[in-house]
Order: sequence, then C-alpha cells, then structure tokens
Amino acid sequence: LLAAKTARLRELDGRTSALGRGEGTEFDSLRRYVPGDDTRSIDWRATARRSEVAVRTWRPERDRRVLIVLDTGRTSAGRVGGAPQLDAAMDAALLLSALASRAGDRVDLLAFDRELRAQVRGKAAPQLLPALVDGLASLEPHLVETDARGLAAEILRSTPRKALVVLLTTLDATPVEEGLLPVLGRLTDRHTLLVASVADPRLAEMAAARGTVEKVYQAAAGHKAQAERDRTAGLLRRRGVTVVDAPPADLASALADAYLSAKAAGKL
Repeated sequence: LLAAKTARLRELDGRTSALGRGEGTEFDSLRRYVPGDDTRSIDWRATARRSEVAVRTWRPERDRRVLIVLDTGRTSAGRVGGAPQLDAAMDAALLLSALASRAGDRVDLLAFDRELRAQVRGKAAPQLLPALVDGLASLEPHLVETDARGLAAEILRSTPRKALVVLLTTLDATPVEEGLLPVLGRLTDRHTLLVASVADPRLAEMAAARGTVEKVYQAAAGHKAQAERDRTAGLLRRRGVTVVDAPPADLASALADAYLSAKAAGKL
C-alpha cells in the first residue's frame, strides 16, 4: 500500500506528471502544452521564444508540517470489525507518517483524551517510524470523554505555526457538536484541518436488511445512524474541514489519498 501511495506521490512531485499551480506549490519546469492543460499555466514569454506553446509545471513544496492527533477517549474504544477503533486509527497514522516523511514533510504526533497520552516530536525521517512505533506500542483507549478544549489547546501549544492537522476521532453527533465544533474556529484559524473517522460497515448491512419485521427495524436504524453521521460530516465540511470516513480496512488508504490530494491542491 505504501509503495502505491509513494508512486502517486512521485507523480505529484512533477517527475512523471504536471501539476496546476496552487498556494502550496513551487515552480518546477516548462514543458509543451497538451490539450486539457489549464490555460492559466501557459508561460507566454517562454512561448514567444519557442515554436510551441509552453506551460509551467509545479511541484508540491517540501518541509511542510503535519501533526497527527489521535483521540484516545471513550469513542476510540468502540469495536468495529472486532477491534477497537483506535487500532485502525493507529494503522492509518503510521501509513500517513511514512508517506508524509517520504514527501519531505515534518511529521509530529500526539495522543490525547483528557490528558496527553503520547507524543512524538521533532524526529528526522530515519528515526520517525521507530519513534512512532515505540510511542504507540502501549497506547490504549481510555473510557473518559475527550476534553475538546484541552485537545485544541494542546494542538495550538505544540504546533504554533501553520500545519496540516489530521485528527483521528469520532463522527458521532454529540462529541462533535458539543465538543469539537465550539473549538473548531481556533484550530482552522491557524491550521488546515482534516478529520478522519472509522466507519462501521455494519450500518450499510443494516440499511439493506429486508424480509422480516425485525430486519425492517434494523434497516430503519441503519439509515438513521448513517444519516446522522453524514450530517455531522457535513457540519464539518461547511466549516472548511476535510472529512475522511472509511471502514477500518480502507481508512489508511483513504487518509493517504486525502493527504496526497491536499498536496496536489496546494493546501499543504
């Protein structure tokens, strides 16, 4: 999986394909215009010196900051696919860390619920993954409500400069609406925020249930739960937050893709 994402990263890096210009990209080189290119990328001065239309290519900037935040509160203990949600979140965090490190970005990590449970900061690429594995080895869910204000304060304290903050947490309505939303502005004023959550594939199975009265009730419950989850994700997206919601087996890949999309769009 890492190899596939790294290959896509190389494409974004301008070695095998061209990018459009974004806020977080820098000039790479000139090449011949091909149909479908954004006309805004045409370099008219270079074109005037050539016998063909030239376009500028851009590549993502390196040495950006990525902060991965694991919510280790009560909801991370919920089991999906036979394992706590925190397990899938940690797997996704490790893949993202490896990918971002290969992209030349600086990666830090913290785990928090009502207090700081783990932290990895300032590690160079060769030391990053061993430090993360050590830091996450003893991490486990804690059956307490996550202190969203304390979490936001810890993020802002540990990462004062602009970064991509990847928060692995729940999309349950109450924790988001009563906890995260009231502090969201403090985070998005300084950082680009991505929220990733473990989806339960049983909801889709419940929603598709038919044939008996019991299954009809299951379908109604599945539809309601999914609708609430979609509504919560919509609240975050309308406030400028990127949301990744995927089953445990797909979360790491989906989160890596969201990171690569942020690089390509110049958001990082």
